[in-house]
Amino acid sequence: MKKLQNFINGVYCPPASGKYFDNYDPSTGEVYSLIPHSDCEDVSCAVSAAEAAYPIWSAMSVEERSRILIRLSVGIETRMEEFVAAESRDNGKPLSLAAQVDIPRAISNFHFFATAILHFASESHYMEGVGVNYTTRKPIGIVGCISPWNLPLYLFSWKIAPALAAGNCVIAKPSEVTPYTAYLLGKVAQEAGMPQGVLNILHGMGAQVGDAIVRHPKIKAISFTGGTKTGEYIAQTAGPMFKKLSLELGGKNANIIFADCDFDEMLSTTMRSSFANQGQICLCGSRIFIERPLYKRFKQAFVEKVSRLKVSFPADPEAKLGAVVSKPHMEKILSYIALAKEEGGTVLTGGHRVLLKPPYENGYYVAPTIIEGLEYTCRTNQEEIFGPVVTITPFDTEEEALKMANSTEYGLAGTVWTSNLKRAHRVADNLQAGIVWVNAWLVRDLRTPFGGMKSSGIGREGGWEGLRFFTEAKNIFIKS
Repeated sequence: MKKLQNFINGVYCPPASGKYFDNYDPSTGEVYSLIPHSDCEDVSCAVSAAEAAYPIWSAMSVEERSRILIRLSVGIETRMEEFVAAESRDNGKPLSLAAQVDIPRAISNFHFFATAILHFASESHYMEGVGVNYTTRKPIGIVGCISPWNLPLYLFSWKIAPALAAGNCVIAKPSEVTPYTAYLLGKVAQEAGMPQGVLNILHGMGAQVGDAIVRHPKIKAISFTGGTKTGEYIAQTAGPMFKKLSLELGGKNANIIFADCDFDEMLSTTMRSSFANQGQICLCGSRIFIERPLYKRFKQAFVEKVSRLKVSFPADPEAKLGAVVSKPHMEKILSYIALAKEEGGTVLTGGHRVLLKPPYENGYYVAPTIIEGLEYTCRTNQEEIFGPVVTITPFDTEEEALKMANSTEYGLAGTVWTSNLKRAHRVADNLQAGIVWVNAWLVRDLRTPFGGMKSSGIGREGGWEGLRFFTEAKNIFIKS
């Protein structure tokens, strides 16, 4: 059985403890590889490597750093089939999704930041008769990047690409649930000519290696994507150490549909925004609010389409949904469906585990589920489920829709469907969310800021925001 290894100082190596734990294939429920059980000793080793590499990497011209990152991007593209297969098997998502979204977007992340750093400019402020202020931006030093399991390589690269482009050395931890594509990335970094110690990839449990990364005094910034509770812990731990923090946390996103929308386009997009990646995307719209005159038509069409979605093993070319990521996560999703029934909800379609034929009979499959009849304040509508489960609720006024949409502790994303331009601007402006799409969903421009409000996190990623986070600003004044 394949034993994954850490990538430290430019080479693969076993964990210092010599211990490993199981990596499950969600489509079968079977163990197919072993993951290093790393701890603080591995983190210390990686930090030492990064310390030695930092003077070389930070002093390197931006043109040379750019060339290395572009070669890394090309290296992933060259191994597209290998990365797609690894991502699908590790995560349980359909091969088609990994091929169309996850790996191409990871490639784009490295290429974007490789070129963006060439155009990263600082400010100057002229004071007439006095002098001039100008701002420099320098890399922070050694930074920690901790990524989640839902879009493994995509979100892993979303963090480490700007960190590396800005001249930092990185201690990176992928999710222990989906480590494989991050493991493969080490080889690509070697071939791209990245100096030893610049990128270090550690595998293991959050409570051990993740915590050690957060606590290490020489790691000066933490970029984390994951659950809100973990984000709270990181803030409490790293805050007193005055580390820079970027925390992209949970979401309970609202999809507001007005009766004057383009119905066919809205329905097609709502299918994706509800169930893409088995609903395991932080930007999925899990609470759907429909203006009452459209409610009956929407409900009938939506239920009919969702009930025909095929749940199947990842390699099935007809699969619209694959397996959810793990058995505990599947059990969590099913427990929320049971809770919704207790809270008075009616399951219109789905609501159960899907059992496939061998060899997939033990896989973690959940039918796409639609629930109606719930109060907007109930737990099902307030807590993050992160699975193929959506609720539908009618509304009568714009004010009522906004009240329900803004009622949760989260504020990551929202979607508004309307043909009324003034209303589109007004509702988008009043939605308490860091990202709002009007008549669309998941349209991403890598130049724009990404992040949430309230308990959905602090800080922004993407574009110049990502490069700013991974640098320190210094103002210099020169007297005339």
